[in-house]
Amino acid sequence: MLFDGVCKFCNASVNFVIDRDTANRFRFATQQSAGGQKLLREHDQPHRLSTVVVIDAGRAYTRSSAVLRMVRHLPWPWPLLQVGVVIPRPVADWLYNLVAANRYRLFGRMDACRLPTPELADRFID
Repeated sequence: MLFDGVCKFCNASVNFVIDRDTANRFRFATQQSAGGQKLLREHDQPHRLSTVVVIDAGRAYTRSSAVLRMVRHLPWPWPLLQVGVVIPRPVADWLYNLVAANRYRLFGRMDACRLPTPELADRFID
């Protein structure tokens, strides 16, 4: 999961996934990091802080597709949110973009990218 490291909402989303990912399936990188930049290049994704990128089975997913891909790998009951797939992608992405465009104003911004705790360091890509 590649995210905006200075966005408080994005960091809260990472914490949400970490707290529920009991299988330790997810790995994380800020898009601002060297590791995040490398993964973006490898998957032909532009550096776009306004969207989360989830890489699963060698494919990159963005916006609402990334969120749906993410919840499918969380434990019960979170996969139920995949019902969101019935929302047409342009509508779901429009809603995603609306929140993304206002995330700093609504949730705030940090001065620096998140640094993982020693317990979580192996879940983050440099």
